[in-house]
Amino acid sequence: MNEEITKLIDLQAIDSEIDGFDQEIQTMEQEITALEQSIADRENKISLCREETEQLDRQQRELKTGMEESFARIKDRQNKMMQVQTSREHQALLKEIEENKKMIKTQEDRILQIIEQVEQLGQDAAELEKQIAEEKELLLGKKEEVKKAVNKINSRKTAVLGKREALAPALRPNTLQRYTMLREKRNGTAVVPTRNGVCQGCFMTIPPQQENEVRKGEKLSFCPTCQRILYYLEEEEAESLDA
Repeated sequence: MNEEITKLIDLQAIDSEIDGFDQEIQTMEQEITALEQSIADRENKISLCREETEQLDRQQRELKTGMEESFARIKDRQNKMMQVQTSREHQALLKEIEENKKMIKTQEDRILQIIEQVEQLGQDAAELEKQIAEEKELLLGKKEEVKKAVNKINSRKTAVLGKREALAPALRPNTLQRYTMLREKRNGTAVVPTRNGVCQGCFMTIPPQQENEVRKGEKLSFCPTCQRILYYLEEEEAESLDA
């Protein structure tokens, strides 16, 4: 096999390993971000509970003021009943008194509902605060755990990067440039084997003549569909990879 093809295969293996390190770190960082977001969401819910509680408290104060006004009107109408001369005036005052009593009953019922709502909101906020405290403790431990794991991964990554730095300059500049461009365009995979005349990158059939050239491995060959760099994998090697 052409030496440059061999180097490209080795470089692809190294870069795939580096990508794996980066993915490991990203996955762990996502766990941290998810925990932080969960805490932020709960804190936001607590703020909403407090806002709703404040609104309910204002409603309760307004209702109590309304009740006081209704009681005052009832007392006023009762006093007036002592002075009226006609039955019609008497009935009108009675009607006002009844309307104010009904209003007071409605206001009392609403105040009781508000008290229950405020109590429930307080319980919800307390439960959220408990969950936040637990998650913050978990987050603290998780951050320490991730920090240690990332340090280990970065140590392994540094060793692999050393291999890459030694290998990459050995490739021709235009070949390295094309390889890099293909990795960016093809989700990190620029070099792939063929099996039974099929590119293992895009799984499209390549022409028989080109497949023969790939088998010989005397020069670089590119998939006519995805443009990835092709190489021939011996059947025994392919079977061992499958296993």
